[in-house]
Amino acid sequence: MAVYTEVSDEDLERFVGDYDIGEVLSCKGIAEGVENSNYLLHTEKGQYILTLYERRVAPADLPYFLNLMEHLAANKIPCPTPLHGKDGKSLRNLCGRPAAIITFLAGMWPRRVQPFHCAALGEALAKFHLAGASYAMSRRNNLSVDAWRPLFQSCADRADRVKPGLSSVLAGELDYLEANWPRDLPSGVCHADLFPDNVFFRHEKLSGIIDFYFACNDFLAYDVSICLNAWCFERDCSFNVTKAKLLLSSYRKARPFAPEEIDAMPLLARGNAMRFLLTRLYDWLHHPKGAFVRPKDPLEYLRILKFHQQVKNAGAYGL
Repeated sequence: MAVYTEVSDEDLERFVGDYDIGEVLSCKGIAEGVENSNYLLHTEKGQYILTLYERRVAPADLPYFLNLMEHLAANKIPCPTPLHGKDGKSLRNLCGRPAAIITFLAGMWPRRVQPFHCAALGEALAKFHLAGASYAMSRRNNLSVDAWRPLFQSCADRADRVKPGLSSVLAGELDYLEANWPRDLPSGVCHADLFPDNVFFRHEKLSGIIDFYFACNDFLAYDVSICLNAWCFERDCSFNVTKAKLLLSSYRKARPFAPEEIDAMPLLARGNAMRFLLTRLYDWLHHPKGAFVRPKDPLEYLRILKFHQQVKNAGAYGL
């Protein structure tokens, strides 16, 4: 979450007037994340999240995201849902941007991931995947393997400014991933960005999942491997196999892995390390002036990628 578009008091009051949530009492920008402009909105009837969808989010994809939240909530997945205005619509425009008001979800994301967080996450992700099986809409993953080379090419001439030799390392890794990427794994709806700051806890209980604006249809095991990278590496980028075992064992109790998913896990983890390295590199080199949010360090994912390059089989992850 972040703030890229400022909203005037007059525009905000007109926008909120289309909903039955009472008068605006306060509205404060949320300076986290990298994709959209988000505000914590407090009205006479409660707290909400106001989101303005910025240029990196295609307006044509928004019905998929918003309807998915409603579908998941109806299937007992704890997540926020979009409010419908007096005209029944959940999506409208504000300050030249598509915009929506989303219900507020109570909880805190874990600043320091503990083993119990990983166990709860594994179960929640499996239930998410099972609930997504009945979702009628579909959206391709526009950040999968076929998108990585164009993303790299947009950064290649400046990558060595971030780390000498980085451009050559990325080019070689892309060659490997493109030649070996799997084709026929179990697929379905993926969150595709389930980092700790997108999962809320109250005490030790998982209270909700947020930020569905990368959600897509792809390999379910790829979604799992994103969580391995995001939750099971320590701050020094060392891998914590205890956390990984808890995450994966909790997941497979609700949705068992197919044998081919287990075999592919090292390659999938390696691939999503490349994905986040490239997207962070792009943001680092193309950081918009005036944004409240600081771009994330791409070299964190270079260190994670190097770990996966040494992995021979899924036993290294506790599978």
